[in-house]
Amino acid sequence: MRREIPKGAEVAADELGKVIGALVRRLRAETPAHELSHSEHVVLKRLMELGPSTTAALARAELVKPQSMGVTLAALEEEGFVVRKTDPADARCRTVSVTEKGKRLVLEGRTARQTWLARAVAEKLDGDERRTLLEALALLRRVVAS
Repeated sequence: MRREIPKGAEVAADELGKVIGALVRRLRAETPAHELSHSEHVVLKRLMELGPSTTAALARAELVKPQSMGVTLAALEEEGFVVRKTDPADARCRTVSVTEKGKRLVLEGRTARQTWLARAVAEKLDGDERRTLLEALALLRRVVAS
C-alpha cells in the first residue's frame, strides 16, 4: 500500500529541487575557467579520495562503460591530471592515479566554490538567518540519511 504524500511535502520537494539545481549551477559558474567536465571532475575527486584504481573499477563505480571511462581518462591523462602505471601486483593490469597537477586543480575549484558560497551567506543572510540555514541543513541531512 502506497502512502499518500501531503501537498506541503510535494511543494517543499519541488522548491528544494529548484533551489538545489540553481545552487549547483552557480557553484559550477564559480569554478575557475580551466575546470573540467562533470565526469572528469568526479573521476579526479574519486581518485583523490580512494587512491589508484583501474579503468574497469572506475567505470563500475560511476556506472559507465569501460570504453567511456577510457575516453575520460585519456582526456585527463593528456592534460597531465592523471597518470597510468602498470600495477606492481599484476603486470597485466594498469592503474590510474591523480597527479599533483590534478590534485591542485580539484582543490582550487573546491576553494573557489567554498569562498563564493561563504561570502554569499555572509553578505545576504543576517545572524538569525544563518542560524536558520544551519537548522535547515540539519533537517536536510535527516532527509538524505539512509
